Amino acid sequence: MITASKPTRILVVDDHFMVRMGLSSSLNAEEDMEVIAEAGNGEDALGAYRKHHPNLVLMDVRLPKMSGAEAVAAITREFPDACILMLSTHSGEEEVYRSLQAGARGYILKSAMREELLRAIRQVRDGKHYLDPVVAPLLAEHLTHRPLTSREIEVLKMVAKGMGNKEIAANLKIAEVTVKLHVSHVLEKLNVKDRTEAATAALKRGIIALE
Repeated sequence: MITASKPTRILVVDDHFMVRMGLSSSLNAEEDMEVIAEAGNGEDALGAYRKHHPNLVLMDVRLPKMSGAEAVAAITREFPDACILMLSTHSGEEEVYRSLQAGARGYILKSAMREELLRAIRQVRDGKHYLDPVVAPLLAEHLTHRPLTSREIEVLKMVAKGMGNKEIAANLKIAEVTVKLHVSHVLEKLNVKDRTEAATAALKRGIIALE
């Protein structure tokens, strides 16, 4: 177990410099914590982990080049014992689920109080799991939803951009009738009436993100 005489070495990953600076300053004020590296995207996070071998990674969910969940998967693939705590402004059930499936040991919202963040860090550091009370019910709800296929998510992203069936068919090089079938399945699985509701629900649940 990490003690006060041997601080928890932390890697902070966030694409906003001011957020990284604020987190680093706050965590370095704790006797049992030390931020030893920062990264602004998933690829740099993997490189920083290889170089510094931190005790814990504080990882934002939405990152450029490689998503937070993808970065978690890449790190845990090489370092199965990596302790990663997701920190995000988003509470979409799909993003929480993907992060935990990828190997993260905890998920906390950026809106959480500082004391709660410190508690989450120490809990994950000590080998336990942590789930923000706000997202815990959403994760349970996820289990009741039928998952979308990768193709359905691809179509849904284009629907959210306002593209019609003909345009989607041309982009994916598939028949228009096939696109209609995918859209029908998406509406059914999301339990919505139309394309606008589908896009709204998908964004709220974290199935897709605005680009």
